[in-house]
Amino acid sequence: MHIVDLIIFIVYLIVMLGVGFYFMGRNKSKDDYYVGGRNMSAGHIGLSVVATDVGGGFSIGLGGLGFMMGLSGSWMLFTGLLGAWLSAVLLIPKIYPVARENKFLTFPQSLAHHYNGKVALIAGFISLIGYVGFTSSQILAGAKLVEATFPSVSINMAVLIMGVIAVVYTAIGGIKAVIYTDTIQWIILMGGLIFIGIPVGYAYIGGWEAISKTVPAEFMSLSNLSFVQFFNWLITIVPIWFVGMTLYQRIFACRDVKTAKKAWFIAGLFEWPIMAFMGIALGLFARVGYEQGMFAAIGYAPGTQLDAELGLPLFLRTILPVGLMGLMLSAYFSAIMSTADSCLMAASGNFTTDILEYFKGTRKFGHIKYSQIITLIIGALAIILATNMQNVLELMLYSYAFMVSGLLVPVLGTLILKKPSARAAVVAMVVGGLTTLILIITQVKLPLGLDANFFGIAASFISFVLIQYTDKPKGVVA
Repeated sequence: MHIVDLIIFIVYLIVMLGVGFYFMGRNKSKDDYYVGGRNMSAGHIGLSVVATDVGGGFSIGLGGLGFMMGLSGSWMLFTGLLGAWLSAVLLIPKIYPVARENKFLTFPQSLAHHYNGKVALIAGFISLIGYVGFTSSQILAGAKLVEATFPSVSINMAVLIMGVIAVVYTAIGGIKAVIYTDTIQWIILMGGLIFIGIPVGYAYIGGWEAISKTVPAEFMSLSNLSFVQFFNWLITIVPIWFVGMTLYQRIFACRDVKTAKKAWFIAGLFEWPIMAFMGIALGLFARVGYEQGMFAAIGYAPGTQLDAELGLPLFLRTILPVGLMGLMLSAYFSAIMSTADSCLMAASGNFTTDILEYFKGTRKFGHIKYSQIITLIIGALAIILATNMQNVLELMLYSYAFMVSGLLVPVLGTLILKKPSARAAVVAMVVGGLTTLILIITQVKLPLGLDANFFGIAASFISFVLIQYTDKPKGVVA
């Protein structure tokens, strides 16, 4: 990497850290630190939502999908659009007024309102575990960029570099720094893709003629995937819009219901088709470059084994001239940091508000400095986890699946039933989350190629229904 690119990249990192320090002295309470004073606009929230949801993991992961399967990989983010819009219509109008009235900071507090404190405690643990994993996936995404750009840096060293930057920046700034920098970071990413990555990459590989001659015809089709694969994405990604702590924090941070719904509609459109096809296109360009022998000089000749998620970083490293490489690397780090910081804030909120306060009360841990210290500790755990994983998309989807299978059914219970059973919610969370976790860890071969998450949700649903309608008083459909 040329010294000019390195300087550009370092300046970018310093600016982002500077924003964190700027807001450090302006957070006066946990309300400021976790939900930004509850007066944010739709534009900032919408861009922050899509930056968080798509971010670096999906950016690198989408590049990997484009490398492996072509344009059909874009359907993954179509499920993001569905989730965003369904959440805007079904979830936001019901939870926002209650959250505003009761000054909720976290998603489990909403469950406590409908069930009880024990339900919120278990939900807090499930959300915490899921978001630590998700934070790790983003750190790993950044590490893969560093490793591909600086060949002399090992993956574990890259994880440490990326992790320390993301964790320190998040811990000191709080949610306001996260949301405002998300807007900046998303603009940087979009500008980098539209004005640098896509046009330069397209020209470098030889345009449409080279693409059509190099990759199989199915790579240019939108039907190059099975129904089961799409279904697995659907049941993993759509529900996260109903149980994601990062999303609830942004709902609570909005000025009113109208602002929150508008933000979610904006986020959905940015997910698909805009980001979906741009990310996939660059991954596809990387596959063409690989097949053309573009990476041979760095040890990846055609036919040699190459991690699909490294294809895009290697492609950018190869094609971009001095100056543009630094800008493009900054763009992708923007995406990564915009997700890592949000997930880390979510995990921190779960631990301080839903777990510590349940056992210790609000007085001891109410000061903002405790939130900052806990954020740093959780970030360190996420870094350790990232050193033991290799696949960004896999780690991200596992984290999604664990949260969804444990939390989706109890949330739906609050939306559908007038008096949902707290015991049913507890059993559904434990059974759903453990079912998915056990199936993932044991790597049992599942029928029809279905994701472990499907069986976790099914087990959670069955458990909830059996107890809901044997408990007294019985739930009544609204």
